[in-house]
Amino acid sequence: MLHSPMSTDLLVPLRRERRERVVALHCSGGAAGQWSHLAEVLGGDYRLLTPEHYGCGATGHWTGEHAFALDDEAARIVALIDESDEKVHLVGHSYGGGVALNVALSRPGRIASMALYEPSAFHLLRQMGRAGAAAFAEIAGVAERTSRGVVAGDYRGAMATFVDYWNGPDAWTGLRPYVQSALMRWAPKGPMDFHALMEERTPADAYRTLAFPVLLMRGERGPAPTRLIAETLAELLPAGRLVVIGGAGHMGPLTHAPLVFATIARHIATAPRSAVAAQQQ
Repeated sequence: MLHSPMSTDLLVPLRRERRERVVALHCSGGAAGQWSHLAEVLGGDYRLLTPEHYGCGATGHWTGEHAFALDDEAARIVALIDESDEKVHLVGHSYGGGVALNVALSRPGRIASMALYEPSAFHLLRQMGRAGAAAFAEIAGVAERTSRGVVAGDYRGAMATFVDYWNGPDAWTGLRPYVQSALMRWAPKGPMDFHALMEERTPADAYRTLAFPVLLMRGERGPAPTRLIAETLAELLPAGRLVVIGGAGHMGPLTHAPLVFATIARHIATAPRSAVAAQQQ
């Protein structure tokens, strides 16, 4: 587990003969810009793709054809992967990590490696005994308060609840007005994300089939639900390993970006060569 300051050797990815694709999925309420510095760390050996989720300006709103599920969010990423017959490296933070896990199960033969920072795969908490039940109750309370605010039309109150849980007390009041406005526009998607993550039916043992290298990261100060999920996935995944980012919380990819992105880049660079998949899954 990593607690020490960033080592300069983490900043130098191994050279590749051709560019490989890295697909990075942002957190709920975030945007593609979350990954701008990751592109710099990866350098010219990789092509970074940063698709945005439903509810973001570039993607638009969910159609409402049926109850929203992780499969619906993941479908666009699966289609992106299917555009080429080469494997990709998946990166995800929080909600993006939950989506990445869904994508990986859909296309296991097309993933070269995966790096997840506190993936919010809340459905797993139901399968983790007493500790998981307590953590699920905690996040369910946050989801209920956030959803209640959205239903009532109090987007500001809903987002204050949401932001303060993931970032710490009074974090909402410290945000710049334009950031608050952007989150309030996104607010109606929040309850959908919670629902999709909590109602996913994938059994924990399904993740044991993912044999490619997986880096699980969590913040030293991350909340109980995502901390427990990261630790459990590191044990479930055959080639999983856990790194703890010292001093960081759930938003480590933003607050501790140099160390988090350097750790991700090194993981990607040391993964087996992302050759053409033997067959399309």
